[in-house]
Amino acid sequence: MTDTAQVPGQTAPKRSLIEVLELDVRLLGMLVAFFAIALVFTIWTGGTFVIPRNVFNITVQTVPVAIMACGMVFVIVSRHIDLSVGSMLAMCSAIMAMMQAYWLPDLLGLEYGNPLILILTILIGLGAGTLMGALTGWLVGYQGIPSFIVTLGGLFVWRNVNWFTTNGQSVSLTDPNLLMFGGTEGVLGAPVSYALGLAASAVAVLVILSARKNKIGHGFTVKPMWAETAMMAVIVATIMLFVTWLSRYPIPPSKLRRMFEARGETVPEGYSAMHGLPISVLILILVAVVMTVVARKTRLGRYIFAAGGNPDAAELSGINTRLLNVKIFALMGFLCGLAALIAQARLQSHGNDIGMLEELRVIAAAVIGGTALSGGVGTIYGAVLGALIMQSLQSGMAMVGVDTPFQNIVVGLVLIIAVWVDIIYRKRMGISK
Repeated sequence: MTDTAQVPGQTAPKRSLIEVLELDVRLLGMLVAFFAIALVFTIWTGGTFVIPRNVFNITVQTVPVAIMACGMVFVIVSRHIDLSVGSMLAMCSAIMAMMQAYWLPDLLGLEYGNPLILILTILIGLGAGTLMGALTGWLVGYQGIPSFIVTLGGLFVWRNVNWFTTNGQSVSLTDPNLLMFGGTEGVLGAPVSYALGLAASAVAVLVILSARKNKIGHGFTVKPMWAETAMMAVIVATIMLFVTWLSRYPIPPSKLRRMFEARGETVPEGYSAMHGLPISVLILILVAVVMTVVARKTRLGRYIFAAGGNPDAAELSGINTRLLNVKIFALMGFLCGLAALIAQARLQSHGNDIGMLEELRVIAAAVIGGTALSGGVGTIYGAVLGALIMQSLQSGMAMVGVDTPFQNIVVGLVLIIAVWVDIIYRKRMGISK
């Protein structure tokens, strides 16, 4: 079968490179914006912005917001909003901090740092987040309270229950097993990172070729092979460049010394090691892949987008939209719990201000990533890229000495501009939403 379908006797219409490659124009715009931000701050900082250490830090700092933004896509697609995600993160973090530092050691008679305590802590924290989200979904779906009101109330409730949970005190967290989830303390090293990068590249190529084969098998038009090859080359190059760059960030000698001393050994003379991929980034990638599969390949994903596109039609077609709301917000709560685990591990403590204003950053990441506030439209990869754009912008401004209040002003303006551009794009494309 040929790559393109053409009516005999007719000249094939001219197509632009973007049309041939079947690129998402909004995704392309976000990538251009990201590279523009990177270029500006690279020049402004004399190249410091793109050194491996700073790229590593930006990546690690992006993870909690990006994880929650994946869930926020489903919430906004279904025509709801969740203003309580930052407070739920704080509440889950408080529960996990108290569980591992005080409650479980006293209850089970085990010492702090016991692996069983950490396992139970994680399960309880994720369960608590899921229950908080399910409660929100029940109030929205079965009691008919607007999500804006429910989650606005949740923002205040969970933030202050978090304060009472720890009696207003910060909780120091030093368990090495916990800190593995935070970033710098939990890395794979260069050799394992390269192996995973090659494996991910191979999987990406196989997925693209498999999708092409399926299209041909069902008689659909496919891209020219050169365009498919170009896309595969770009994806593989991006994966390997990212892995290579993080694998060029050396572990400081003092940290190496602590690592060897913990094993009762001394650092060999001239020994060095690289950070490589952080475990937290792998968790984000796994979340993004699973959420993308849910959105595109499962009944739940189809129901979410159907309900967001036309709630009345979805309900008439037999979709239980009330139960669907419970599932969406429960999933959002679960991801808040996961983000709380990673955030407290990175900070190595729980503080009452953890997750403060994160709800705004999460919503901004989803919207900047192309999720329509009117519902029915959104992508997981767009939300992750939106979170990365925001974190890059904030980190760059911090590096050049911009005050925090002005950083927040810029983020707010970027959010407004992103929505404005999306509205203009939809009008030009003739999209009613």
